[in-house]
Amino acid sequence: MYANDQDRALAARERGFEGVACVDDAARAAVLFLDLWRDTGDRRLRDWATGLLDFVLHLQRDDGRFYNFIRDWDGTVNTDGPTSYPGSTFWQARAVRALAKAHLALRDDRYAVPLARGFAFATEHPAPPDVRAIQVLGALDLLRMGLTPVVRETLERWCDEIAECRTGDVLLNSPDERSTPHLWGHVQEGALAEAAVVLDRPELLEVARRSAAALITPQIEAGFPEALVQPYGVAAAVYVMDRLYQATNEAAYAKWRDHARAWFDGRNSAERPVYDRENGRVHDGIDDGRLNPHSGAESNIVGAQALFHDIAPRVGTMLDAVNDRLDEVVEVRAA
Repeated sequence: MYANDQDRALAARERGFEGVACVDDAARAAVLFLDLWRDTGDRRLRDWATGLLDFVLHLQRDDGRFYNFIRDWDGTVNTDGPTSYPGSTFWQARAVRALAKAHLALRDDRYAVPLARGFAFATEHPAPPDVRAIQVLGALDLLRMGLTPVVRETLERWCDEIAECRTGDVLLNSPDERSTPHLWGHVQEGALAEAAVVLDRPELLEVARRSAAALITPQIEAGFPEALVQPYGVAAAVYVMDRLYQATNEAAYAKWRDHARAWFDGRNSAERPVYDRENGRVHDGIDDGRLNPHSGAESNIVGAQALFHDIAPRVGTMLDAVNDRLDEVVEVRAA
């Protein structure tokens, strides 16, 4: 999950010792690899995604909820940590979304029952808007598979929840938010724009447009000037603008999307690339105008999603290079 600029692993200790691997990142990576496999046909990506999905399934309870962390490489589950407990959490939403993506992409019956359990828990329990937006993305995949009308009814309700939780035009991350919403994980506008097209509900698109104009566009135009800027916040802005562009075909959204992407290549307060293209590493962000040298799983996954248009055409060459490097490591260890 966490690593320094030399690719050496760092322990997850944000709230005390958390563990060595987590559903949160495994599920996100599975979605990324399945999308890349869809566009490239490279079976190595499908195999990597399948392995990650095995890990996600290992952390699911019988009631559909997911733990997040394993404590060690023997697979001991962290059942009660503040970032691992089962409930209406980010990792719950991301796990269900990954299973929905797998069910759509792989057509493998192994995912059907775990997906149904996870989706049922999500439909029966409240969640804050930033978590609900991820559940919306999973529901959209299920709707594309023709699973209606129950999924459509749930999707409509979830979108209404997100649209109604706002101050003025700005969509909130949680109902009790009192300050300007942070962009980390803030994808509500993009989720509503995508759903508006599928559901034929233009009023959802209008809510998304107004919120993006009030909250996200100023950040993009200023080059994300906040003291702490993380790749996930910028990737969220890229996603929002891309979905608004797809929903409206307005060139302004494509321009803002591309300006947001440019943050990874130096359009930021540090005036340095956050994405080290030579070494294939996305740094953990900008802290008070300085590049954070660390490079964790989240940063690399969301960075790859934000730069998907650039990465997908070159992924075969990248994977060949990764395999060559792994072969070198094996040879060194054997010696």
